[in-house]
Amino acid sequence: MIEIKNVSYKIGEQQILNNVSLNIPQNGITALIGANGAGKSTLLSLMARLRPLVSGSIAYNGRDLASTPTAEVAKILSILTQENSIHSRISVRDLLMFGRFPYHKGQPKPEDYAIIDNAINQFQLHDLAQRYLTELSGGQRQRALIAMVFCQQTEYVLLDEPLNNLDMYYARQLMQLLRQLTHEHNRTTVVVLHDINMAAAYADHVIAMQKGEVKFSGSPDEVFTVENIKLLFDMDVDVLDYQGKKLIVHHI
Repeated sequence: MIEIKNVSYKIGEQQILNNVSLNIPQNGITALIGANGAGKSTLLSLMARLRPLVSGSIAYNGRDLASTPTAEVAKILSILTQENSIHSRISVRDLLMFGRFPYHKGQPKPEDYAIIDNAINQFQLHDLAQRYLTELSGGQRQRALIAMVFCQQTEYVLLDEPLNNLDMYYARQLMQLLRQLTHEHNRTTVVVLHDINMAAAYADHVIAMQKGEVKFSGSPDEVFTVENIKLLFDMDVDVLDYQGKKLIVHHI
């Protein structure tokens, strides 16, 4: 379980997070949703220790994140941010191997090569494996970066807007694969999503944020109601039951 207690964060005089406390359940997919500026990405960056924690605490399975050595953090959690700007001429295959570095320390073993080959297969990267990242489209790069994260095989996976630059086919394929890998390997995946229908379809748990605070937390059935979405996004929507999942109609 991820325990977040009394976490606040400011940039200058602007309050980004305001005394956030919540428990993210072990195993399964937890989706962070909310309007722009709700504090989702900031919270995720604090959970990954990409920003300094100035108040409160964050713990993984009871282990305080702030006091855990960096080398051990790299084996506990992996992170994909929105600002992944890798410009070096590195091939997709080498990028995935880079994700294994906390384990092989520059001396890959057969196990590492097997993990890379499996990821190339799972993320449909066969035709891209030998190409440089600088030669790929935004969507292709995104798929490669997500595959690198999963090559780390950490218990906790943090993904900030992983569907960026992906078309409908690969967005659905990624969410299906994300759910499969999370459940098969008993991982805990926390993902920031703007597409609330993706959250409704694939998340086990949903945390809805607004203005730096947690407004709702629960199952998709509990969070995705007409009243809650009106409060979060100031929109009138219809919430339908479709094949056992919530479907939020907001386009018309």
